[in-house]
Amino acid sequence: MSEKGYRLVDSGDGQKLEQFGPYLIIRPCAQAVWKPNLAKKEWQKADALFSREQNHRWTFYRPLPDSWSLTTKGITFQISLTDFGHLGIFPEQEASWQWLQEQLSSSNLKEKPKVLNLFAYSGGSTLAAAKAGASVCHLDASKGMVSWARENAKLNGLEQAPIRWIVEDGRKFLARELKRGSRYEGIILDPPSFGRGSKGELFKIEEEIIPLLQECKKLLSDQPLFLLFSCHTPGFSPLVMHHLLSQIMQGKSGKVQSGEMVLQGTEKVFDLPSGTFARWTKEKAS
Repeated sequence: MSEKGYRLVDSGDGQKLEQFGPYLIIRPCAQAVWKPNLAKKEWQKADALFSREQNHRWTFYRPLPDSWSLTTKGITFQISLTDFGHLGIFPEQEASWQWLQEQLSSSNLKEKPKVLNLFAYSGGSTLAAAKAGASVCHLDASKGMVSWARENAKLNGLEQAPIRWIVEDGRKFLARELKRGSRYEGIILDPPSFGRGSKGELFKIEEEIIPLLQECKKLLSDQPLFLLFSCHTPGFSPLVMHHLLSQIMQGKSGKVQSGEMVLQGTEKVFDLPSGTFARWTKEKAS
């Protein structure tokens, strides 16, 4: 077993078995309606299990540290068990991190591209963009998550990188940025299905997503590179995401791609759908 990385070990019966560095964790997974592919004895090697049915509680089969680190796709994360079952990383975003770096490294901009990361959580996309040479604005409504992201930046040697760390409600920040005339070459957003801002502002994706995307479009510069939109909300299929972003980006010369975010298994382990994405990219001059 790798001591550093992430791996989907197996899934089934409404759960997933994952390796986070040296530890094996079982967590709920509603999509995994099939039977596990691996033998029961492999699942019994788990160090901890999270259950939503028992008041969101962790069950420990072996002692675990308060935190540890892992490295995946060249990015190092601080991992810690939270009360919601998250561990500080969404590994289904790995393909997007690589895509972001490709877009930024292949741009022909004379100046350092500016990237806005909304609902930025523990900073995977922020770190990927910063590693590719971008100047990043990292925004999340949770002070604790922004602090966690800053710790991840230190782990990656990016504490001096041009990253602005903002704790604020996303819509309020966007409105202020538009008034200030700020512009970005790339925008990333992975909005929650439901949430509250730093001052209790209510967010429901079905009501907020269209005005949110419209404001993001307005914030793109005259030399835009991309708008990357990902989602974990049931019902937001790749086709729904494609329609949304295509409609929003009308009038901008570019293309929209959409698909599923996937946790990839090994030969004997099923790939696991884990959300959807749609991404707009500027048409490159021929």
